[in-house]
Amino acid sequence: MESSLHDLIAADRNHVWHPFTQMRDWERTTPRVIVGGEGVRLFDAEGRAYYDGNSSMWVNIHGHRRAEIDEAIRRQLGRIAHSTLLGLANAPSAELARRLAAIAPPGLTRVFYSDNGSTAVEVALKMALQYWQHRGRPERTLFVRLANAYHGDTLGAVSVGGIDLFHAAFRPLLFSALEAPSPYCYRCPLGREHAGGACGLACAAALEEILARNGDRVAAVIVEPLVQAAGGMITAPPGYLRRVREVCDAHGVLLIADEVATGFGRTGRMFACEHEGVAPDLMCLSKGITGGYLPLAATLATDEIYDAFLGEHREAKTFFHGHSYTGNQLGCAAALASLEVFERDRVLEGLPAKVERVARGLAAFRGLPHVGDVRQRGLMVGIELVLDRATREPFAWEEAVGMRVCRRAADLGLLTRPLGNVIVFMPPLAATAGDLDAMLDILCRAVAGVTGGRRRAAAVAAGVPASPVAAQSASR
Repeated sequence: MESSLHDLIAADRNHVWHPFTQMRDWERTTPRVIVGGEGVRLFDAEGRAYYDGNSSMWVNIHGHRRAEIDEAIRRQLGRIAHSTLLGLANAPSAELARRLAAIAPPGLTRVFYSDNGSTAVEVALKMALQYWQHRGRPERTLFVRLANAYHGDTLGAVSVGGIDLFHAAFRPLLFSALEAPSPYCYRCPLGREHAGGACGLACAAALEEILARNGDRVAAVIVEPLVQAAGGMITAPPGYLRRVREVCDAHGVLLIADEVATGFGRTGRMFACEHEGVAPDLMCLSKGITGGYLPLAATLATDEIYDAFLGEHREAKTFFHGHSYTGNQLGCAAALASLEVFERDRVLEGLPAKVERVARGLAAFRGLPHVGDVRQRGLMVGIELVLDRATREPFAWEEAVGMRVCRRAADLGLLTRPLGNVIVFMPPLAATAGDLDAMLDILCRAVAGVTGGRRRAAAVAAGVPASPVAAQSASR
């Protein structure tokens, strides 16, 4: 017997503790209870439809209820849902590992499975540390992170994170890490005036200085390639990632690429590292790996790292790490089906036109008085709202402007989440040109309405196309 909507809301309020949510605020509102999905839309219990503007927290790739992935999971259920990888192998995990090694940047041949992005990062950190121990360099225990970095919420991942709002409360539990400047051109931490790398990549030079002083004690540098996602969709200038790889090589330091958010087509390539021809020593994957269906993660490593763990039983070189659901067959089956959709639908080949469509649609935001910066890499977009464009003064935290914009967008039929004053737009790769136009138009109206675009809001009320995006849609 199904519960009524009233009972579901009561159960949620009385028992569910939501992530990254001030629950006092939550208890004052009536939640939207999602009961279905189809393509790029979600449906709530009252029959309302919404565009999935952030891919259900950046995980959905091919849309909801994708027939091929549904069927792959059903087929696997007919065999077995899960068995351990401790002392056993299974077909889906072996086949997926082979496929991942084939599409990954060169040299990443070994696949270690876990459950989510945080655990993929934990695995990479522990592998890097133990690798140096096995190489006879136990003094290499330091990690270098970037300011504004986010690598997950487990304690190792938090230790290499750089967002105080998320991480400061847990500082007594964390290991220390060296911090390099974020490649945040709009708010350059080094005070440089030239955006887009015209400064000579001063932030990368600062990383090089850190390694020059401490390189013989550093195990690895960890970065989110091209886009610091949870930090505010901060897009690195061209050449930055390549420079980081070169600096790590110069000092014999491992490079960990956290592709949890950027992987599987989000930046326009299968992996963000491909844009600058970078092959990391370790790469972390999750989120879109199953197409947004099931929890799964993978940490890819080179043969050089893998070989350091080989030895006789008495040497205890084993990588002593694992998870109950490591290599889960259902998750691996979904991931394999997702990769097949990538190939059959030629998803990557279709992305440039969609990326350009979004770029054109974002022009409307740049004319709004409280939009300070618009950042895009592929289908990853951040729209930074400011109180004053001239001074770049941000809205006060307590004004919750980003959250208010997203609530307005939800009322208009688009679901997404803010990162403080940054509005995130990360649609499923399956979105059509018409979907992208409609989603951006809703988001633009929401920003204008909440931040004071009165002239534009009046035009919308009068039936005038709200933006170039809407005008394009209306002309078809």
